[in-house]
Amino acid sequence: MVDTEFKILGSSSSGNAALLRTSELNILIDAGLSCKKLQFLLNEEGINVESLDAVFLTHEHNDHSAGIRGLSKFANLPIFANRDTIQAVQAKLPRRPNWKVFETGSCFDFKTLKVHPFSVPHDAYDPVGFYFEWGRDDLFNPWSSLAWVTDLGFVPTLVRERIMGASILVIESNYCSKMLEDDPKRPWSLKQRIRGRHGHLSNERTFDLLDSFDQYKWKKVFLMHLSKDCNNVTRVRERFSNLQRNGKRFETFVVDPKLQRLCRYETFD
Repeated sequence: MVDTEFKILGSSSSGNAALLRTSELNILIDAGLSCKKLQFLLNEEGINVESLDAVFLTHEHNDHSAGIRGLSKFANLPIFANRDTIQAVQAKLPRRPNWKVFETGSCFDFKTLKVHPFSVPHDAYDPVGFYFEWGRDDLFNPWSSLAWVTDLGFVPTLVRERIMGASILVIESNYCSKMLEDDPKRPWSLKQRIRGRHGHLSNERTFDLLDSFDQYKWKKVFLMHLSKDCNNVTRVRERFSNLQRNGKRFETFVVDPKLQRLCRYETFD
C-alpha cells in the first residue's frame, strides 16, 4: 500500500508552505518562503524543484507567495491560482510564471489529483482554501484527501462542509486572545483586523470548531500558522488536549513557528 507523505515546510506569519507527495504526484501548497529556502527544504525531502508537478496558491499575501519570484524561472512548473491572486502576485514579479488559472468554487482535475478551491473569509483579493482528493478504489492506492485552510477570520458553512470529509486537515490556530490583547507591539487597529471576520482564527475559535463536529473523517489534524509573538506551542497543546478528553479520535499536531527551518511539529494524543 502506498502511503501519502505530507510535510509542512514553513508555518508562521513569516512564511507558509507544505509538500504533499502521493504515489504519482509531488505538489507544493503555498510558497511563502524564498525560492532558495524552498529548494533547501525540498532537497532535505529528497526531491528538487524540477520534481514538483505543480504549486497551488491560496492568496497573494507575501507569507504565502514570496517564493513565486524565484520559482517563476522554472518555466515548466505550473502554478495554480485564481485570476485575482495571479494579478496581485504578477504585479510584483519581473517575469511571468507558468500560471494556470482556476475559478474559485469550481472543481478541476490536475493529472490524478482532484482539486476543490473554495472561498474563505480573509483580507485578500480572492482567498481560497483547498480540498485535494487522490487515489482510486484500489487496496494499494486507496482514496485519500487533504483540506488546507490557513487564513480565515471565521468558518462559514461551506468551509465546514469542505473540511469534514478530509483525511488530513490543516487549519490555522493563529493567536491566543489574551496574548494578542496584551501584545505591546501591535496597534489597536491591527489587533482588530486580526480578530475580525476577515482576519485569523484564535486558539479558542479553532478549538470550538473542531469540537463542534460529531461526524468527520480526520485521521490527522495539523494546527499551524501560529503567531510567533501572540501564541506558542504550550498554549495550543494545553487548549487542544481537551479534544481527546471530549472523545475526539485523531492525531493532532501543532507546528512550532520557531522551529520551522527544521520542519518540526509535536503530536499529542
